[in-house]
Amino acid sequence: MKQDFFNTRVVVIGAGLSGQALVRFLAERGAMVALSDQRRHDQLAGLETLQDLPVRLDLGGHDLSLFEQADLVAVSPGVPLTCPPLQRAASCNIPLLGEVEIAAREIDVPIIGVTGTNGKSTTTSLLGEILQAWGQRTFVGGNLGTPLVQACRDDYDRVVVELSSFQLETIDHFHPAIGLLLNLSPDHLDRYADLESYYRAKLRLFKNMTVADFAVLNADDPEVCRLAEDIAATKVWFSARGRMVDGMVRLGERLVWNWQGASVELPLQPLQLSGEHNIENAMAAMVAALLQGCPAEVAWQAVCAFPGLEHRMQLVRTLNGVRWINDSKGTNVGSVVKSLAGLQPGATLIAGGKDKGGSYAPLRPLLEAKIKHLILIGEAARKMAEELVGTCTIRMAADLPTAVRMAHVLTEPGHEVLLSPACSSYDMFHSYEERGHEFARLVCQLPETETFS
Repeated sequence: MKQDFFNTRVVVIGAGLSGQALVRFLAERGAMVALSDQRRHDQLAGLETLQDLPVRLDLGGHDLSLFEQADLVAVSPGVPLTCPPLQRAASCNIPLLGEVEIAAREIDVPIIGVTGTNGKSTTTSLLGEILQAWGQRTFVGGNLGTPLVQACRDDYDRVVVELSSFQLETIDHFHPAIGLLLNLSPDHLDRYADLESYYRAKLRLFKNMTVADFAVLNADDPEVCRLAEDIAATKVWFSARGRMVDGMVRLGERLVWNWQGASVELPLQPLQLSGEHNIENAMAAMVAALLQGCPAEVAWQAVCAFPGLEHRMQLVRTLNGVRWINDSKGTNVGSVVKSLAGLQPGATLIAGGKDKGGSYAPLRPLLEAKIKHLILIGEAARKMAEELVGTCTIRMAADLPTAVRMAHVLTEPGHEVLLSPACSSYDMFHSYEERGHEFARLVCQLPETETFS
């Protein structure tokens, strides 16, 4: 259902990566585009790439008259629908559509959508690797980094898109052929009124799907199982805990695929990805690929060759017998729980950042079992210390460099230092990537020995 944007008055709100990609997409199709952001020009990167386009810039605030007079408001995922400009547009019956919805209307090949609280980026990347190994021209993007509108520039056989709850808030007719819901745990409670609102935003992935489509679901997640009743698509399950399901199950050190009379066994031993959570991610990607008709041997070979993504349980360095691991993408408690589960007892954890509104109490059992030293940074440090007191030795650090130095002194050979913040990065850094890169830089600069004082 392609849309004619010629001479359409469109306001794009949010001048980040997705917003700028939307501006170019719309302007090239003849729309009269305004780009609005509360940040000033000098606070935004990449605007110079729009200089060749007839775009009005509305920066340092929002001109509400633009939103009242628009034919369409295109919403970047980081912008909450409760902000005054969008509420004004909605009161004037101006349609509000997200970048994913606008892009998807231009795409006429199968779309695979991946959502969940944790594991989205790894699963999306795995799917891309599998389909490309199968010889399919595959676009891989969305919340992972490359805006979906970029998929409209080239010819693809398939599109794999990672979808955040924010992106799913502004879909309308978006209709993937396969939707993956990996897991659900508390997150983004600084944006949603309650946990159920966050979960329901995730469930919008399946809004327009029918029994002719496939929903790939985690049989081990109680919230996924509860909400699955509202999904009309044909359900295909995966279980890493041995639950016998129609789909894929882990039995010991092998995965077994049972679907419509087909039975395939896959040995786990060649898998490069570490951690129980990555076995779940691999299973989800495999199920989606097999449903598309990819041969199991091609898919599994691609999965086993995948080394993992940057900032996700990434080994940075081994120094004096201590393994330093960058898990800067661990921006919520559920993600950190999964990361801690794979550590040996006696590790050091660096955590903290900008609080997202949830409780840190679910970390307590794993901190008690795995962590000897907890070093806290950022705005959330005091709240975290109060909720986690008594689990292990807790220290406060003024910044990340200080935390790294402290961990270098405190951690004994044979153990690990993990950066897994359980918070967003926006108090100290522009992104989790910047935070992870800074951690890796600091770790690589560490001397052989150091005394902290």
